[in-house]
Amino acid sequence: MTPEQRNLVMGLVTMPLRGPELSKAEFLQRFGADDGKTLGLRLLRDAVARQDDVDLEMALIVCGAFGVMADHELLTSILDVFVNLVAADWHQRHEEVVSTLDRLRSPDAVDALYLATWWVPPYLEWDSDGALAMKAVRALAKIPGDEAGRALEKVLETAGENARGKAREKLEQRKRE
Repeated sequence: MTPEQRNLVMGLVTMPLRGPELSKAEFLQRFGADDGKTLGLRLLRDAVARQDDVDLEMALIVCGAFGVMADHELLTSILDVFVNLVAADWHQRHEEVVSTLDRLRSPDAVDALYLATWWVPPYLEWDSDGALAMKAVRALAKIPGDEAGRALEKVLETAGENARGKAREKLEQRKRE
């Protein structure tokens, strides 16, 4: 992405007390695109292919602005990208990635979310509370089916103390439901 394109993307960001600088229509016109959902997915794939952390952040902004995550036609493509991003060590957006998988609530994300309950990217090693793991446990708990339940049970054996406690809580909730 060029610096000019990055500036356009930043124009979509809502700022306190004033909102975004650009409307979605103006952004698309100035970016030279017709569809924000398709553009978001294209930018996402491009950032992943080049392993560019800054462009990944820009792509996530576009995806968030245009609601790409809710488009069922793009769901499989999006899911594959985000599942692979969980284990990628070249970026620093793992919590956003796990939050997106949480919103998608797909059984296809179980293995990636389980990984996020015990694997800590180097830039998050300082976080003794394990925020990434906690988000992953909460995301696993929202996915229906036995596979997600088995993953939560494995968390009890492999994750840090906070994640294990949250997994116990979520497993008890599943039993009650």
